[in-house]
Amino acid sequence: MQDRRRVVVTGIGVVAPGSMGREGFWDMITAGRTATRRITFFDPTRFRSQVAAEVDFDGRKLGLSAQEVHRNDRFVQMAMVAADEAVADSGLRFGVGGADDAPDPDRVGVTLGSAVGATMRLEQEYVSVSDAGRLWEVDPRYASRYLMHALVPSCGATELAVRFGAHGPATVVSTGCTSGIDSIGYGAQLVEDGDADVVLAGASDAPISPISMACFDTIRATTDSNDDPEHASKPFDARRNGFVMGEGAAVLVLEELEHARARGAEVYCEVTGYASRCNAFHMTGLKPDGLEMAEAITVALGQGRIHPDEVGYVNAHGSGTKQNDRHETAAVKRSLGPAAGRVAMSSIKSMVGHSLGAIGSIEVAATALAVSRGVLPPTANYEVPDPECDLDYVPKVAREQKVDVAISVGSGFGGFQSAIVLASPTRRES
Repeated sequence: MQDRRRVVVTGIGVVAPGSMGREGFWDMITAGRTATRRITFFDPTRFRSQVAAEVDFDGRKLGLSAQEVHRNDRFVQMAMVAADEAVADSGLRFGVGGADDAPDPDRVGVTLGSAVGATMRLEQEYVSVSDAGRLWEVDPRYASRYLMHALVPSCGATELAVRFGAHGPATVVSTGCTSGIDSIGYGAQLVEDGDADVVLAGASDAPISPISMACFDTIRATTDSNDDPEHASKPFDARRNGFVMGEGAAVLVLEELEHARARGAEVYCEVTGYASRCNAFHMTGLKPDGLEMAEAITVALGQGRIHPDEVGYVNAHGSGTKQNDRHETAAVKRSLGPAAGRVAMSSIKSMVGHSLGAIGSIEVAATALAVSRGVLPPTANYEVPDPECDLDYVPKVAREQKVDVAISVGSGFGGFQSAIVLASPTRRES
């Protein structure tokens, strides 16, 4: 029987609120600093929730050309910047003719997740063609020639494939708020199945726009703690009252282990398992038993033959809504059993907000760094325990702790529940 191809992470790139780049992101979240503030992109006065975690992002200053900025929505620009950092971190030299470590273009894939795609660009275009909604019959003369580019969700994956000359599978994953985990999980499966040796996998979203804020206001999913933006996101805390909208991107370089070893690459961690389930229950509601998330965790652990007792850290979805945090706590208890009480668990959404589809990849990046560096980021703003959320949520202060196995989980509208397992590359020998 042929040995299973092993998948490792050899590069990480992050664009996140309150920082820029992988190291700035890591320094911020391990310091417990929050990046939530009153919305500056537009006047939020008319909205119930007026706070967000915005990225101070300028594509031109971060290496993008004027033409790349002109034709692409903000979410694509952030994905490109994150991918540039991830590839540089990996040491791979794409498109360098004759380089010994240049990957075969036909063996390089792209999987990019996004929940809402070019929301900002599409909204801006509508404002232009309708004269800010004044015209019922819109005037196409005011539409950008790149409107179609913004409409098609594949624009992000296309840009990355072209940028790095990736001729292998190029895929868009849009499964709501689990898109970021699912894109990395799918990318890992491409490598494991032999369809690629290298995959650029991640997600990006830029949803801080009037239309997005209005949608979440309507269902009261976002916080109305507008007077204290810094402490508005409070996952697992008894005072939590909704999530803080965010934006950002993260891209990981996934690589087949022997391919990475052959070129002497440094490895952050191994992807040992991934699974996704749907609760088929409600578009936005969650059952309190956490059954489907627990099933995803159990299956993902089983793929790597990992016992629950080996798990040292869970990077939580931790959105800060009443039902999600309760549901997720139940799922961890159900899947890990007695070990759940000993496992550290934290939510970085307390610091960088909830960037919808992108957050899963940002959280996987944080989890990979936690495994590699032996530090667990905290749950900021956690002060008042909730009897229904009674696990170890690493309150307020980062914790130094060696972790051989970590899980990152996600929960999304539509009932999506996903889990990915990352392990130290030295946990087992091939």
